[in-house]
Amino acid sequence: MTKTLFTRTGTALAAIGMIGLSVAPVASSAQTVAVPTAENPFGLPEDITLFGKADPDRRTATAVVNGYVITGTDIDQRVALVTAASDAEISEEEMLRLRVQVLRNLIDETLKIQAAAADEMAVKPEEVQQTYIQLAGQNFAGEPKKMDEYLVSIGSSPASLKRQIEGEVAWENLLRRKIMPFVNVSAEEVNDSLKRMNEARGTDEYRLGEIYLSATTENRAAVLANAQAIVQQLQQGGSFVAYARQFSEATTAVVGGDLGWVRLGQLPSQLGEAARTMQTGQLVGPIEIPGGFSILYLINKRQVLMADPAEALLSLKQISINFAPGITQDQAEVRVNEFADFIEGLRGCSDVEAGAAKINAEVVSNDNIKAANLPAQLRDIILGLQIGQATPPFGGVQEGVRVLMLCGRDDPADTGGPTFAAVMDQIEEERVNKRAQRYLRDLRNDAYIEYN
Repeated sequence: MTKTLFTRTGTALAAIGMIGLSVAPVASSAQTVAVPTAENPFGLPEDITLFGKADPDRRTATAVVNGYVITGTDIDQRVALVTAASDAEISEEEMLRLRVQVLRNLIDETLKIQAAAADEMAVKPEEVQQTYIQLAGQNFAGEPKKMDEYLVSIGSSPASLKRQIEGEVAWENLLRRKIMPFVNVSAEEVNDSLKRMNEARGTDEYRLGEIYLSATTENRAAVLANAQAIVQQLQQGGSFVAYARQFSEATTAVVGGDLGWVRLGQLPSQLGEAARTMQTGQLVGPIEIPGGFSILYLINKRQVLMADPAEALLSLKQISINFAPGITQDQAEVRVNEFADFIEGLRGCSDVEAGAAKINAEVVSNDNIKAANLPAQLRDIILGLQIGQATPPFGGVQEGVRVLMLCGRDDPADTGGPTFAAVMDQIEEERVNKRAQRYLRDLRNDAYIEYN
């Protein structure tokens, strides 16, 4: 039974029951009667008459979740974590949507922590601190104090990040006890999947990042608006991994939304159709799927059971020219044209050093660069080159103009495809994810949540 004291959609209607029908509606058109269907299980009419305020989100700044208070400061500090990676200015309307979504996330986070504690799996402070130190090691050369200072400088706090870590660890503990033991995958299912993969050898598979937001008939419009705001922030430079950790409701949120390598047939048809036409580094969404909306990011692409070109080791020469301060546009164009003619006249890597000296170009060589570590746009170009060919010139007057010449390439050996254990893990993860979403819905339905 739902025990929510005040809901976003129900507050105004609940008030009507308390004060009678003397409240004047904001619209007077007659409502049509709708019959419940699979798509509209509540039989909601297309034209409705609202009583009271039509924008309840504006007065739900904080919440009390089973007695735990989520304050405005909690929301401010978590919003700061999300927006720190984006240099773009956020409009007032977008910030409102972001704060509402962050509040929802904090509520879910609190429910996870409370559920873990109720099952005597409360996360220990030392567990949180250990993960916090690991993050400091990855980003601040192992100095937690520098990370403390950074978090404060962006308007967040160490406590806010540690609370997020606690929620993630609590959820992992709950899934390990409440969900994973009851997910079974048979050897026959794994063998069938392996057979289909072998039949699909050479076809494309995709490494995707996903941000999934669940939606119902009642909150579809609000969730769609939130998803569109997230996409806008990502397009303006926001970190996909950071947004996925904060907003995605899939279990992959803890790994920044990374779905791993998947084939189109493993995805909902709507996502498969979108992924088919995506280029590496492209963002697409929000895409409506059964149960909600997804935002996709294509991390990489390869062929099933074939060696991954992105794992190739490349021998490259970078040839670059710089421009003197105060150079005019005409002078710069002359220098770039001279550089382009030089590159076009090269007969291979052996010509580079001697020729570069004549036009005052710099040459830097590296014989051990993994293709996956190159920017996506350059990677696709270079992987299409033959030995001795160069990329088109790129850069500008400020940073200089350069090209990369391919001087050698060692392709990875064919891995022979995924193992039995890897396929079993993937199927198990998909089933755990579905059950985890149902479990979180149950926690929400059983919670006492009061919005202030």
